[in-house]
Amino acid sequence: MTETATNPGAVGPTPIIETVGLRQWFAVGGGLLRSHKVVRAIDDVSFSIAHGEVLGLVGESGSGKSTLGRALLRVTEPTGGRILFEGRDLTRLSRRALRPLRPRMQFIFQDPFASLNPRMTVRQIVGTPLALQRPGLSREERHTLIEEALHTVGLAERYADRYPHEFSGGQRQRIGIARALIMRPSFLVADEPVSALDVSIQAQIINLLIQVRRDLNLAMLFISHDLAVVGHLCDRVAVMYLGRIVEIGPTQSLFGRPSHPYTEALLSAAPVPDPFARRKRIVLTGDMPSPLSPPSGCAFRTRCRYAVAACAEAVPPLREREGGHFTRCIRDDIVLGRQIQEVSCA
Repeated sequence: MTETATNPGAVGPTPIIETVGLRQWFAVGGGLLRSHKVVRAIDDVSFSIAHGEVLGLVGESGSGKSTLGRALLRVTEPTGGRILFEGRDLTRLSRRALRPLRPRMQFIFQDPFASLNPRMTVRQIVGTPLALQRPGLSREERHTLIEEALHTVGLAERYADRYPHEFSGGQRQRIGIARALIMRPSFLVADEPVSALDVSIQAQIINLLIQVRRDLNLAMLFISHDLAVVGHLCDRVAVMYLGRIVEIGPTQSLFGRPSHPYTEALLSAAPVPDPFARRKRIVLTGDMPSPLSPPSGCAFRTRCRYAVAACAEAVPPLREREGGHFTRCIRDDIVLGRQIQEVSCA
């Protein structure tokens, strides 16, 4: 995959989805005599995802990952920048014009308990997109498509008339995935879809996503805290800090040769399934700065052990270090530690 100079996170030839200078700012506070402040949840984010590709998005809580996922599908209205879906600018479309594209872009929610209506049966939940987008279907046609969606995620048709409270967490997440897949989308945003599940169930859902991606040639933005899962599932990884992407590149390259100090710290914190393995843990000092008043220059400099005076002067651009691997760090003179290979793609 080749990267372009105009968009460091772009892939060729024609990505399924691309962001250019995307911003999502929220006004907070203010009043009759007070001006409001601005939270820069997403600030100048540019990347793209190719057809059939999975891009992992990682970072601490509060870095803007979920906000980015929602902005991509226009669940929230972006403040600025562009979102291109197969070359078509979604930010310029009205809600009515956007509606025919909705079936091709779907969302998998983090919480399988809160994302399902407890008063609806599985048949009603999974069939809701059909009722909204294809109201002309007959009852038999609708039931056939619902049964096919349930079969795709490993649920029998006999479950269709049960309610969410009758299922385990893993089964509920399968129902949510079936709802997302019933319209045969080409792009999914999966917002930490396994973080609320037991470890054994997480493996089942990840394997399901791998199978669905292969069978349907789905592209996906996979948001997660679990670097081991990201390494197993994703083709490329983007690392986000305080609303900006600070590093993006192929999974093997980024995990094996991190180019940003923040990525190095995240990798050092990932657990290793070997009780005898030893490595140096990098402990970040202090908390993530407030997006209401981010530091000047590199936002990570207040917690970075490699920071120098020049880091405060200007926001560093994403620069290519090697083929398809970009970083937002000016310290070309440092060599970051290679992480243990168990925290890498399988």
